[in-house]
Amino acid sequence: MAGLQRRLAEFAVARNWQQYHTPKNLAAALSVEASELVEIFQWLTPEESAAVMDDPESAHRVTDEVADVLAYLLQLCEVLGIDALAALDAKIERNERRFPIT
Repeated sequence: MAGLQRRLAEFAVARNWQQYHTPKNLAAALSVEASELVEIFQWLTPEESAAVMDDPESAHRVTDEVADVLAYLLQLCEVLGIDALAALDAKIERNERRFPIT
């Protein structure tokens, strides 16, 4: 994860893009990319959505959008100093306490 964040940061620095990588801009970009992922599934039936990875073209689109979402999320975490894996671990623990098995 840290290696990917470093590559993303180096990519931005090399193009002088880091000036645009504010939390607000990264959160907005993350939202846009997540919406592009949703768009792929928007009018599919539940069965069609479950089979989306069976078609090479749609699988490629989904994979690219997932990568875009992850890239912006990692960049946002880097800028804000959030350890994404630690944050997820803590959230799962809170949810386990909040929603106990009944």
